[in-house]
Amino acid sequence: MSDRPAQSSARPTAPVSTFAPVERASLRSLLQQPKYRPLRLRALIAVLAGLVVGVLVSDWRAGVTGAVLAAIADTVYRARSASSVPAWRRRSSAAERRTEAQLKKLERGGYRTLHARAIPGSEAQIDHLVVGPTGVYAVDSESWDKRLPVRVQSGKRLFHGPFNQKPRLTEAAWEASQAGELITKKIGREVTVVPSLAIYGPAIPWKILSIRNVDVYEGSRARKWITKREHSLTEPEIEEIFEAAEQTLPPRYAEG
Repeated sequence: MSDRPAQSSARPTAPVSTFAPVERASLRSLLQQPKYRPLRLRALIAVLAGLVVGVLVSDWRAGVTGAVLAAIADTVYRARSASSVPAWRRRSSAAERRTEAQLKKLERGGYRTLHARAIPGSEAQIDHLVVGPTGVYAVDSESWDKRLPVRVQSGKRLFHGPFNQKPRLTEAAWEASQAGELITKKIGREVTVVPSLAIYGPAIPWKILSIRNVDVYEGSRARKWITKREHSLTEPEIEEIFEAAEQTLPPRYAEG
């Protein structure tokens, strides 16, 4: 992955975070994760089917067979009925809409925004690319389980419950660096794209924190995160960068 280019505009000093104590993961907490809901339902279906068959035929072995067949049937049904929309897109769409609503309010301040833009040659996507007087920003909207705490260790390790979010930080930084390189090549001068994660769901125990060169904050702060900076771009520069981004970062989904 490419290293993130040096930022050309001034950025605020990251506030000191109060670290939450490390929590030990348990099997119960893991199974409560939303992504394991289908497995919980499948297990319940299997148990109920096994009990019904076992009682009806008075044979525990028949009950076990019924449970296994029910689990297989549920697996096949879910595989065939799954949406063609990628899982990562379905998971984050609500968060993306919330961020998009915030960013729309920036238009009267001279900001331009692109949504759901792909990084050519990859499956990566920048949810929102913003170009305006204060710079160029990549905002990835995240919808996380509000029941799990968000914490930081050593100032550079982000956790959501027991889950290390280093891959997500690395991906966000890479997406922004790729966008910066593509725009730079298009217009012939260096453009830095500042990466961030806007998190919806759990409480975030800080305002804005830079972790592995990615700004992390509660989703409702996205607009303030962008506007509370020094102005560094003129109107012609904004238009030039926006047009270059529009040409080099294709839409993830066909318009219309």
